[in-house]
Amino acid sequence: MMILLQATEPVAAATAAAAAATEQAAQTMSFGELFLAGGFLMWPLLILGGVAVFIFFERFWAIRKASAVDVNFMNRIREQIFDGKISAAIQLCRSTNTPIARMVEKGIERIGRPLSDVNSSIENVGNLEVSKLENGLPILATIAGGAPMIGFLGTVVGMVQAFMNMSQAGGTVDMTVLASGMYVAMVTTVGGLTVGVPAYFGYNYLVARIEKLVFQMEANSIAFMDILNQPIEQ
Repeated sequence: MMILLQATEPVAAATAAAAAATEQAAQTMSFGELFLAGGFLMWPLLILGGVAVFIFFERFWAIRKASAVDVNFMNRIREQIFDGKISAAIQLCRSTNTPIARMVEKGIERIGRPLSDVNSSIENVGNLEVSKLENGLPILATIAGGAPMIGFLGTVVGMVQAFMNMSQAGGTVDMTVLASGMYVAMVTTVGGLTVGVPAYFGYNYLVARIEKLVFQMEANSIAFMDILNQPIEQ
């Protein structure tokens, strides 16, 4: 029992030394020095963080632009179709230039064909537009899951380095040398979570925005099919 306690004392002391070193370093080291202290795995995390930021803001503005639809758009389409101004309705869709407008434009171009064909063409365009909106999201999801794993890999590397240094030291264990490996482990873990957690929330936010837009697309698709059915009922 005493041997076990003696064996665990260096590890406990090293952990305390690493925590103290981290706290002291955070007060004295700059961000760049802290980044370099994390080791080579901080560079992949930096690249992944930059890619995640780019994808999020690029998709955010793309989805925001796609969601900007005039509330009177379908009313204007209905009036022009009832007046027989098919070309004007198509031109309105092209000038609006949104996923909903492109779906409606495809439906207008299919007027005169069976309604099932019109509905199928609208659904095909809708699926294509959703696929465009989701462009880059799988990469963002991969970063959200992969960045913490890279950070944990840094933790393992740091711990291996720490215990390797301890074994090479023989009977005399230098707590400073042992703590340096644990310090690297802590920094890479923080770096991985710093990249992964915002990427995770950003991904889910964009997915929620896309789902909301898909609901609007479906609602406008149904409204357009109702427009085509109205002249038949009259």
